[in-house]
Amino acid sequence: PNAVRVEGHTDDRPIATAVFPSNWELSSARAANVVQAFTRAGVDPKRMEVLGLGDNRPVAPNDTEAGRNANRRVVI
Repeated sequence: PNAVRVEGHTDDRPIATAVFPSNWELSSARAANVVQAFTRAGVDPKRMEVLGLGDNRPVAPNDTEAGRNANRRVVI
């Protein structure tokens, strides 16, 4: 019955594509994809929220590939 917050995150490398004009859209899409999978699995969509945080809350430095990989994530 609890709320489910799904946060999408990116590294700090700029992105600018037709699908993802910025890291904001990419991080939001990551979170939305997880929410869609949960919905298909039977989780009530009224319980869920999507939050795209872009590159604003890194968990590791972005100066290495390992750090950038750690920052490309979804948090539930």
